[in-house]
Amino acid sequence: MSRKFYLTAAIPYVNAAPHIGHALEFVQTDTIARYHRLLGENVVSLSGGDENALKNVQAAEKAGVPIQSFADNNTELFRQLSIKLNAEFDVWQKGSDQKHHYPASQKLWNLCKDDIYQKIYKGLYCVGCEAFYTKEELDENGECFEHPGKKLEEVEEKNYFFKLSKYQRQLLEIIKNDEIKIIPEKRKNEVLSFLERGLEDISISRTNERAKNWGVPVPNDNTQRIYVWFDALNIYQSGIGFGWDEEKYNKYWPADVHVIGKGILRFHAIYWPAFLLSAKLQLPRKIFVHDYFTVNGQKMSKTLGNVIDPTWLIDKYGADSLRYYFLAKFSPFNDGDFSEDKFKEVYNADLANGLGNLISRVAKMSEGVTLDDKANHLSNTSDLWNNFSSKYEFDKALGSVWETIRNCDLLINKNEVWKLEGSKKKNILSDLIHSIREIAYYLKPFLPETAEKIEKQFGGPTTKSSEPLFPRIP
Repeated sequence: MSRKFYLTAAIPYVNAAPHIGHALEFVQTDTIARYHRLLGENVVSLSGGDENALKNVQAAEKAGVPIQSFADNNTELFRQLSIKLNAEFDVWQKGSDQKHHYPASQKLWNLCKDDIYQKIYKGLYCVGCEAFYTKEELDENGECFEHPGKKLEEVEEKNYFFKLSKYQRQLLEIIKNDEIKIIPEKRKNEVLSFLERGLEDISISRTNERAKNWGVPVPNDNTQRIYVWFDALNIYQSGIGFGWDEEKYNKYWPADVHVIGKGILRFHAIYWPAFLLSAKLQLPRKIFVHDYFTVNGQKMSKTLGNVIDPTWLIDKYGADSLRYYFLAKFSPFNDGDFSEDKFKEVYNADLANGLGNLISRVAKMSEGVTLDDKANHLSNTSDLWNNFSSKYEFDKALGSVWETIRNCDLLINKNEVWKLEGSKKKNILSDLIHSIREIAYYLKPFLPETAEKIEKQFGGPTTKSSEPLFPRIP
């Protein structure tokens, strides 16, 4: 029986259409999923719609659309984006799913009830983060670091609170000892630093009035709704059976990896484990934290008008072209700058002139040549590629593949293969096709459509020419 591997992408807010940053995370998550499928594991990947947030209610009101219709329409945009990227998830769990998600979140609440109490609270609330902040946690202008330029709301109401402070010492030990392994190390240190400053209890409900009667009702209190993080994080469980299919849940939980952006690290590495500890449920094994895209050197912002819709890029250049740019040209552990001009440069240099040109040259030279048996042999993945892939160093893993591409070009040029005849030509072409088959294998997690095309073209005893994989962009 194959080992299970359960991974999740963050559950995006659906108050607006998806942008290029969402595409990045979907591709990273899919690449990890495909890598583990290549290892023969039973992989389940999940994302969905974080639909019960106050910002979604406000956005629906502004658009003059019923909140359910607004959530349904926007959530579907995210799901369709994943499909266009060849990164479709096995499970797509909506926060407004009353059949599965509502009972799951109410079950989690009841399991945590010994750590839940009510009090009147007054604080500064960031709608963007759906979180309360103290003045010490804000920037010099009194604004949220994640959402500069947006004034925080001063909110006073009677809410339910979770005893987060109770789990401070236990969480410190868990993070220090890598019981939950946080990748990269700098993000682990960030969590430890936050924990060492001390934890305060957190609000986990909103009044019906402020929530506009939207979201999961608090068990046994029809005046309150479950607060977004307690509810949204539980999508990771509700999507695989928690509260409605215990056999399925026990098969796949705990999560092997949560894939998240750096801005929501605290919620995943502190809040979420604390809820699970309180409920006496298993903890996730790893949290992989990626950095962000800027666009033409600036943070993406509706105000600046530089939010990029990835859908038109996919339609114009193809999903694998975008996947390559995301994975090969940015370290997941540092912010990267996205621009269409840079994308086109990379496309022409690495895909059209690099991989695409190699495939075309070898296919043309191999026409009519019957190759020997060694071209049908495929070695195991290289240790280097495996090492980088398992550490989520996608750029380095693809770098090792492109080194093979360069070596193939050197072999062709050094031997002037196009001038050769007979057994010498056949032997070199056999070596080249063997390498190309390996390249296709290595590309499967990263560029699945391209890998499949190459395998079809070079899969038999003879090879035929075809349309260019990546036509040059003028």
